[in-house]
Amino acid sequence: MSEFESRHRLRLACGNGLRGDIWEAFQARFSIPQILEFYAATEGNFSLYNVEGKPGAIGRIPPLLAHRFPAAIVRVDAELGVPIRNADGLCVACARGEVGEAIGRIGTADDGGGRFEGYTNAAETEKKVLRDVLAKGDAWFRTGDLMMLDESGYFHFVDRIGDTFRWEGENVATSEVNEAVVDCPGVVEATTYGVEVQGADGRAGMVAIVIDGRFDFGEFRDHLARRLPAYACPVFVRICKALDSTETFKQKKQDLIRAGFDPHRVTDPLFFRDPKSGAFLPIDAATYARISEGSIRL
Repeated sequence: MSEFESRHRLRLACGNGLRGDIWEAFQARFSIPQILEFYAATEGNFSLYNVEGKPGAIGRIPPLLAHRFPAAIVRVDAELGVPIRNADGLCVACARGEVGEAIGRIGTADDGGGRFEGYTNAAETEKKVLRDVLAKGDAWFRTGDLMMLDESGYFHFVDRIGDTFRWEGENVATSEVNEAVVDCPGVVEATTYGVEVQGADGRAGMVAIVIDGRFDFGEFRDHLARRLPAYACPVFVRICKALDSTETFKQKKQDLIRAGFDPHRVTDPLFFRDPKSGAFLPIDAATYARISEGSIRL
């Protein structure tokens, strides 16, 4: 803590990705009068603004403007990214508090919709269009983002489609797991993803973490058990010196996913959660072979 943290003339902090669980503490510590969270995409056809400063929300569309800025959240297979349809072939709108994919109606201002000009590649453009959603013949822009609408009408970001995975028959949101992981003492940075395990249904949770001297695996295990349901607790851990990120500070996961928990492809220390003791044990070539052949059942 420093006195200079609040000795400023800052009046507004604007951006996206501020976690709801640290929102108020962050705002109080740095004496920020107003925080403006927003949601938008360069090619998207709708945006959201949380001008009221509700912690954890990315914005809302006032009821009086809903006809002008039509957005919806529909049920979707979070792992496969396939919309769930009813007997009539239409998409199913999510109830309040239910997680689904956020979409925006494609149209013009006159007919109540937003423009989507697409990409230079027609096939890539078509992938972003969802058709026959709420009525036959309509078209909506797919954000690829899982969201939830709360009882007050605020949108909340949950995860990216493709980042969410299934394990033990349950959907696991990487954002929820990652929040719990980075809150553990000794964890400096983390990224969460799912990896395939031979012979297992779904994908097992794995975290790549950067740690300092305070980190302790026993405390890590107990912390996660308090914060997460059993199916969401990471099965594998990779300890890295640093994590790669994009120019906009989004973490790169694809190389981590491809490498998985294979010690032949990873030079960083690898660990797995032993199903009997619950302790995190090192993974070497022999252990990897036993997990892959199923003699160690996760």
